Amino acid sequence: MGFKCGIVGLPNVGKSTLFNALTRTAAAQAANYPFCTIEPNTGEVAVPDPRLKALAAAGKSKEIIPTRISFVDIAGLVRGASKGEGLGNQFLANIREVDAIVHVLRCFEDDDITHVEGRIDPVADAETVETELMLSDLESLERRIVQFRKRASSKDKEALTVLPVMEDALKLLTDGKPVRMMLKGIAVEDLKILEGLNLLTSKPVLYVCNVAEAEAATGNAHTKAVDAMAEAQGAKAVVISAAIEAEVSQLPDEEAKEYLDAMNLEEPGLDRLIRAGYDLLSLITYFTVGPKETRAWTVHKGSKAPQAAGVIHTDFERGFIRAQTIAYNDYVTLGGEVAAKEAGKARDEGKEYVVQDGDVLLFRFNT
Repeated sequence: MGFKCGIVGLPNVGKSTLFNALTRTAAAQAANYPFCTIEPNTGEVAVPDPRLKALAAAGKSKEIIPTRISFVDIAGLVRGASKGEGLGNQFLANIREVDAIVHVLRCFEDDDITHVEGRIDPVADAETVETELMLSDLESLERRIVQFRKRASSKDKEALTVLPVMEDALKLLTDGKPVRMMLKGIAVEDLKILEGLNLLTSKPVLYVCNVAEAEAATGNAHTKAVDAMAEAQGAKAVVISAAIEAEVSQLPDEEAKEYLDAMNLEEPGLDRLIRAGYDLLSLITYFTVGPKETRAWTVHKGSKAPQAAGVIHTDFERGFIRAQTIAYNDYVTLGGEVAAKEAGKARDEGKEYVVQDGDVLLFRFNT
């Protein structure tokens, strides 16, 4: 099960520098000119989770395997992208293939790095990109909805089900609002229809405020403006200095910690970004623990036990019988599976059990 976050933004805001730091490679070219990234680069990163070490210690595991998430570095969008400006159609297609959007905003002043709009205004930058995504969605929906209206007038069952969702999405876009504003409180059936439409503005968004090194711990007036914008949208924002992250990604762990301490930072900003991306996708982690390995697994929030088992192997889901379940705190505090069982903290859960973040699971199944 792969989950992708697409890194987007205007040219020269620090997207590729951030991506390079995330993947600890120089796979994406970072240069001071627009469109230095044409083909999207993809990198998988481990999701930082301190619970893994504690579980491995309690379970006496030889190896730790974290869960992973993919980040895609997508070339910079410019005004007019929805009409093909700046290779816009290709870039919009790349965004359509990801599950969530990480929108990097320039929140630093630097006369040596040009800005495509000639000014530093992250909120206006966000609006520029959002407008292009909405225009693309509007064109896509207007084109498709004509056929669905014809089919609905003929009492076509699928069209009668899908059309109301399309109409609601079209109304939002016509009012200048992103489709993701429909997500709050939407019925499960309608959510599946909306996901099937694969609209750009239906994807969840995380704003990344890229600041100068000296402002990584405090933020600045620009980041405060982005925070206010994100709060109004029901979105989230994180403050990161891509320059610091690029430096830290090249240092050994001990030197990296000293460097972060000198910058008054408790952890790399990338750790917060990765976790925020994980949360953005409504994902949770469950664990399997044994002598060989302690491993983290990713499932959607709300997944039931058989679905969680299927992440390991489809046979586990098909032949699911039950899941031995121990809460993370019980497993670590009591010192492992045997002690948790003796304390009555291990329980058997059936097919309707909704997996909780941090569960330590052992599946029983028929092959």
